[in-house]
Amino acid sequence: MYDEVATRVTLDSIIGPYDCIATDTGRCPRFTLDAARQVSAGTLSMADDYGYSCVDTIHVIDGHAGGADTVHVFDTGETYVVNEDGDRAPRAVAVRVRWRGKVPTVTPVPVNRETRRAARKTQNKPRGGRGAAARAAVICIRWQWVHDEGSSAVDVINPADDGRYPIGGWEWPWCVVTWDCVCGYSPDWHETECLCGLTRDKQPTEPLAVAAARALAALRTLVPEATSALVDLADLARICAVYAGDRELDLADDTGPFDTETLGTADEILRQALDTASPLGPLAAGWQHVPDPDTDRLYRITFPAARTH
Repeated sequence: MYDEVATRVTLDSIIGPYDCIATDTGRCPRFTLDAARQVSAGTLSMADDYGYSCVDTIHVIDGHAGGADTVHVFDTGETYVVNEDGDRAPRAVAVRVRWRGKVPTVTPVPVNRETRRAARKTQNKPRGGRGAAARAAVICIRWQWVHDEGSSAVDVINPADDGRYPIGGWEWPWCVVTWDCVCGYSPDWHETECLCGLTRDKQPTEPLAVAAARALAALRTLVPEATSALVDLADLARICAVYAGDRELDLADDTGPFDTETLGTADEILRQALDTASPLGPLAAGWQHVPDPDTDRLYRITFPAARTH
């Protein structure tokens, strides 16, 4: 068994992202019908770009409960060789959908003149009767296997117990989308809290707040338990104290946990942000002013609690 999460995935980082339920690595995703339509549009776009012969495409066929059977032809506009003489045939697939059963039934049928005529009638006829419940059939067409009148190229995708449609399974190169935290780390989409303690939906936008998150990331590379810092803005931004809870850490290069390079990096991040800070500056970023006899520009930055799982 694999743990499942609500996440977002892309197909080989080419199409997407799409919301789904999947493993924490993005495999075996299941999509709502609306998301399946988005996947369908994405696969058709890939087929247009790379050619149908190397792409599987998803198709959502709409109908109504109790409606008459419908016929649908999916034509790529491409051809393929059918015999040793080099004769070619259209790369096309046709299916008949029966809507009167408990669930829609999809059956591949030969692509011929009669089938195309039936498909045109399907396009022109009104969909369902008054009050008929809408239904949908989802299929996957494996175009590289279009032979024997297309029957081996069509896979019907039935909804799982939760009503979602499993598309691609372990075969397709699905991958989980990441989101970019202002601290510089990129968690997986379903990890809504970053390692730094900030959340995906509440990312800071004030320049000094963003800079504080990045400076924190630099400090925590050496002291993961750092919880706050004092910053003097009297001249250029300078971190003059770092705390782990109530304990003040030694900032000396030769005796403390920090080195001059790390502290200098954090200072520079804060200095650069001062140039674009809003008029309210540190207060808008949530920094706390600290009274001090030597400077009126001393502030405490309280860091979010680091994620421990």
